[in-house]
Amino acid sequence: MRDAVDNLLADDDQVALIKDLAVKGAGQILKRGTVTKSIRLTGDAQVIDCRDDAIRGMVLRAAFVRKA
Repeated sequence: MRDAVDNLLADDDQVALIKDLAVKGAGQILKRGTVTKSIRLTGDAQVIDCRDDAIRGMVLRAAFVRKA
C-alpha cells in the first residue's frame, strides 16, 4: 500500500495527515500534520487502521496521509 506521496506503507509505521479531516461520528476535526502511530494495513488497498488517543478504531484513506 502507498501513501499520498507514493511512499510504501507497512504495519507499525507512523503517518501524518496531509489535510484537515472531519471525523464522522466523533464531532471532531483532525488537523493537518497530526501524527498517528502504529498503523495497521487492512484488506482494502486504500484504507488503513489507525489509533489515536482521542479516537479509537479510526480508519483513514491512504490518500490523506504521508509517512512520518
